Amino acid sequence: MKVADFLANFAFVTTPPKMNLTEYVRRPSRRVRIGNTVIGGSEPIAVQSMTNTPTADTAASVAQIERIADAGAPIVRLTAQGLREAENFAEIVPRLRADGYGTAIVADVHFVPEIASVAADHVDKVRINPGNFRTANGELEALIEKCRRRGVALRIGVNHGSLAREVVQKWGDSPQGMVVSAMEFLRVCRREGFDDVVVSMKSSNTRVMVHAYRLLAEAMDAEGMDYPIHLGVTEAGNGLEGRIKSAVGIGALLADGIGDTIRVSLTEAPENEVPVAELLVRHFAGRTGRFEVKHPERYSPTEFRRRTDVQTAITHDEVTPRFAVIEALSQNPTAEWRAAILSTDDPSPVVIRRRYDDTDLEALAVKAAADMGLPLLDGLADGVWIDAPQFPADKIREIELSILQAARLRMSHTEYIACPSCGRTLYDIEATLERIKSRTSHLKGLKIGIMGCIVNGPGEMADADYGYVGAAAGKITLYKGREVIERNIPQEQALDRLIELIKAGGDWQEPE
Repeated sequence: MKVADFLANFAFVTTPPKMNLTEYVRRPSRRVRIGNTVIGGSEPIAVQSMTNTPTADTAASVAQIERIADAGAPIVRLTAQGLREAENFAEIVPRLRADGYGTAIVADVHFVPEIASVAADHVDKVRINPGNFRTANGELEALIEKCRRRGVALRIGVNHGSLAREVVQKWGDSPQGMVVSAMEFLRVCRREGFDDVVVSMKSSNTRVMVHAYRLLAEAMDAEGMDYPIHLGVTEAGNGLEGRIKSAVGIGALLADGIGDTIRVSLTEAPENEVPVAELLVRHFAGRTGRFEVKHPERYSPTEFRRRTDVQTAITHDEVTPRFAVIEALSQNPTAEWRAAILSTDDPSPVVIRRRYDDTDLEALAVKAAADMGLPLLDGLADGVWIDAPQFPADKIREIELSILQAARLRMSHTEYIACPSCGRTLYDIEATLERIKSRTSHLKGLKIGIMGCIVNGPGEMADADYGYVGAAAGKITLYKGREVIERNIPQEQALDRLIELIKAGGDWQEPE
């Protein structure tokens, strides 16, 4: 469905709102208090993370919250998959406060409204997922009233991997479906006069994620809503690749002023996420530079359209004379590149280039991915060129290839769609991811999903070639595409069975 047709479903739309293509301006949003932290308005972008300890384990959860807070996150989320976990917030929060931590605590609820209501008695914010939290029987209205009485904020958190069946049937597994799902719940909040609301549109596919957030901003603007937005790329994985994938998606939105709070989801210790998120926030603070766009009509921010017919996006060492190289020199490289590309009548494919003087490889990767993600995700650029004289060419090429892969323009290595894990995960996903990588990282261009549980797992890894999903304690279910192949395999056998499945599918290559 065309975006114009989709937006026509919103009552106040006549023409899609205009994005500011010339300079960096943060999207206006209302202020929402989450415990001791305020987001939105003119407040700084807040960073957050999520525990992966069992929420029923008070000591372990408190200790991990404190490590995350010490790393610099003022907001921490915990899963509440059952009533026992929701009730245990009554133990966790007082213990945390007794230790001198004012960290805002968020309960993550996916299914049972009663669980959300119990959690709301103790926490600063409740996150619900419209894909599996229904609005029938006044349950959402009851939760809103509970949140209002206690001063608890509410996050409407849509996940690409868990849209409601009726939404998928009408809108498909699409950014449009994600926005429809969110707007249904946001309208109830507005009807009830409840404004302490945050909204998110997460996906492991950076292109889907960026388009969904932009469509959401347009839909909210069209209906006079200004709720703050929480950004994140789900299942980004770990290491440099996970950081790059997160930076490509989050950076593309921050570059256009969208986002009031962010989480970088890594399959690592959750405190490792915080410095990456803080780096992104600092990188986009105070961007200066105004760049006029001659042909804004050529821009399609909510639909992917390649500007050229280039088949394979390229790295710096593959540039040939047929490519036009555009180097950004300003403090706002993303807007500078976009304006240059949208203002030229030269049809040549474009390579975007920038120099970075960072001496830390991770910082270089995050900054370059955040700057270059938008032109790639929008189909404007066909290649990347990173100048970083402090690092050898092979390291630069590795980063460039990872940026192109994260933007879904070129598959050059195995992609791991791996969740960061939470209290719902019943196996050591960090160690498992490393074991799977050690056996499969030589497979070129394959996508493997490694998921902690079935809540978002099967949906978020829907475009993966193979999937490894926690089914129960010590049990794994294997997928080929969207099809379940084997259920409830003992975990000690699951990796070998995954390799057998890849071989049976004809996708195995022996390591060189």
